[in-house]
Amino acid sequence: MKNKKLALHWKIIIGMAIGVVVGLISSSYGQNEFIIDWVKPLGTIFVNLLKLIAVPLVLASLIVGVASLKDVSKLSRLGTKTISIYLSTTVIAITIGLVIVNVLQPGSYLSAQKRDELKARYATVAESSSETAGKVAENGPLQPIIDIVPENLFGAMANNINMLQVVFFAVFFGIALILIPDEKGKPVKVFFESVNEIILKLVDLIMMMAPIGVFALLASLIAEFAGPNPADALDLLKALSMYSLTVVLGLLTMIFLIYPLMFKLFTKFSYKRFFKGIAPAQMLAFSTSSSSATLPVTMERVEEHLGVSEEVSSFVLPLGATINMDGTSLYQAVATVFIAQAFGTDLTIMQQLTIVLTATLASIGSAGVPGAGMVMLVIVLESVGLDTAGIALIVAVDRILDMARTVVNVTGDAAVAVVVAHSENQLHAVSDEELMS
Repeated sequence: MKNKKLALHWKIIIGMAIGVVVGLISSSYGQNEFIIDWVKPLGTIFVNLLKLIAVPLVLASLIVGVASLKDVSKLSRLGTKTISIYLSTTVIAITIGLVIVNVLQPGSYLSAQKRDELKARYATVAESSSETAGKVAENGPLQPIIDIVPENLFGAMANNINMLQVVFFAVFFGIALILIPDEKGKPVKVFFESVNEIILKLVDLIMMMAPIGVFALLASLIAEFAGPNPADALDLLKALSMYSLTVVLGLLTMIFLIYPLMFKLFTKFSYKRFFKGIAPAQMLAFSTSSSSATLPVTMERVEEHLGVSEEVSSFVLPLGATINMDGTSLYQAVATVFIAQAFGTDLTIMQQLTIVLTATLASIGSAGVPGAGMVMLVIVLESVGLDTAGIALIVAVDRILDMARTVVNVTGDAAVAVVVAHSENQLHAVSDEELMS
């Protein structure tokens, strides 16, 4: 009888569990410094490796994906369909967040004393996010569109935050490849196809150290968050438990209600099979808090284990990693109303509709990196006239919730890729062995 190989997502879960235990033990015995100095670097190296291949993967896969369409009208149809679904799920996510936060009223559970304590403790973080958002606001309403077009490709490729600029160039380049004669463009297509295959193989090699990487990330996160006294962290978590519960309920609604409903309405694909196939990418998203860093793994899982064609995945997923932030937009809606409730401010229906619009636009411009949602939140707060210092109330638990909402961001991207592939007849069957490997 053959030994059954342990699936990658189980290895990652085990690594995460051991990381949490080691982090708590190190905090209890005053060994946080050891964890930060000797364990955290392993997690940093793992994330850096993923970020290393993110830009070349997006560039090569998008060029190959766009060029393989062979027809600009087909690209237009695919792009319109993809963006429409992304915007729809984002609006749904924000609406769900607003409904839950208005029903549960988590802001009413925060005492005035705890509010003032948190504002004083995290005043620097609040001020920094506010300044960054202020610079964004000063640039004018069309600045996000201007920022899509890079003035220097190599400058855009030098920073993962500028991923949307890389997407723009790749689509632009791919369109040009479609428009020139096949004999002229074929060598270029073959080159980028080869680059894409090499990068996907690099993903396989990097994922071999995923369990160790997530162990190091979780252990160091717990050590840094708890500090020398774990009781302080627990007290803080208790004070904000209702807020965290509200966000998590919204995120779970997206994963276990909205996406399955989307599958039932628009595909014949089993959501249970989808969930099994995408699990390693979800675990990685949770540990890295970065949809951009998770992108290489998301693409590999969607293509090799869910049966989405490379033509669809190489267009839909890089675009989703930059403009589709269902989890982030839901969090922004909940956080804004929570802060208003904590300050005793009642938001009108019009103000909450403003949150829907602003959070949708902010999620499109939000970078797929840890903490980017906090800066975008400041813009949402200012859109309804709330004190931006209010973000100090949620900083303590933001890192943990950032991990959870990144899982939703990545799941939403993959779900849309399956829906679009099914609508384009670009979804092929995969075996149980391929699904679970």
